[in-house]
Amino acid sequence: MTNPFNLRVIEEFRANGGKVGDMFDGIPLLLLTTKGIRSGLPRTTPLVYLADAGRLLVFAANGGAPKAPAWYGNLMAAGEGEVEVGAERYAVRPELVAEEEHERLWTLQTEQDANFANFRGRTDRTIPVVSLVRATTRGGGTAVHRRAWPYSI
Repeated sequence: MTNPFNLRVIEEFRANGGKVGDMFDGIPLLLLTTKGIRSGLPRTTPLVYLADAGRLLVFAANGGAPKAPAWYGNLMAAGEGEVEVGAERYAVRPELVAEEEHERLWTLQTEQDANFANFRGRTDRTIPVVSLVRATTRGGGTAVHRRAWPYSI
């Protein structure tokens, strides 16, 4: 179940074409919808992202908690999800970014959002960096889903 804070962010994001104010003003934000591993139900999570070399990158930091966030486990288990960026919505598949790139990407992310500066120091685990790759159809076109999930949050 989505917590009240995330529900407010999701509603504001969708009502304003991907823009969210207050603490997210000026911070790139996307919505990632995955299917729950156990429930099979859709789970939508607002995530700060980094755009780099045409990629949308998200960090499974979970605020530096010892465990990765639920969205990460759901996304990797399903091998697919749906992303909303601005007013665009499309299917994605996750690709883990090689650890050799982590330091450069982490530096870019902390420059963009200072909150990330402390996350690695709070945990012993390597924080996965995931590229959300636009899914394509067999004909090479983009798979755009207006309603990929049976439920909407």
